[in-house]
Amino acid sequence: MLLALILAYLFPAEERVNLFFFAGRVLVYVLLVFWGVKFIATPMETNYVGAHFMHLINLPFHEAGHLVFSPFGRFMTVLGGSLGQLLMPLICAGAFLFYNQNAFGASVALWWFAESLMDLAPYINDARDLQLILLGGVTGQEVEGHDWEYLLTNLGWLKYDHTLAHAAYNIGILVMALAFLWGAYLLYRQYQNLDRA
Repeated sequence: MLLALILAYLFPAEERVNLFFFAGRVLVYVLLVFWGVKFIATPMETNYVGAHFMHLINLPFHEAGHLVFSPFGRFMTVLGGSLGQLLMPLICAGAFLFYNQNAFGASVALWWFAESLMDLAPYINDARDLQLILLGGVTGQEVEGHDWEYLLTNLGWLKYDHTLAHAAYNIGILVMALAFLWGAYLLYRQYQNLDRA
């Protein structure tokens, strides 16, 4: 029963699909695949994802996350930046899926979550090196305020920064591939029900 309900949300049966809307979804899908393949094919160490304009979209949610989680102490305030950056695409996915019954929109938000996780990976990777330029235009070596240096130092995991970063990047790649598959399957189902009248 629960599985059937979940599947109904994830793979809705649209009886009549507007050709114009379908064409727009196909265009969005092709752009995301083209863009996502570039993210996937580029090594994390280049910070291509972090240097892309999507980073500027993620950044306000990262900074807002610090404020949202500030009532829960210093550790959660620092972690809240990364959580905010990851939670916003998941909130959008949930809104698309459960409020709007728009599974394709949710697949796009899942792609965004994957990209956001990949965007965090170079920051995690920099916890010991402290070479990335931070929001104020300085590196972590020049000022205190590198989130992942603080987090991993407090957890006693600083020596694992590269391992954790690669894990985050690879999970992001897997989630992005899942978003591609989900979106493709939804488009296939929608194509079968195109309103050609």
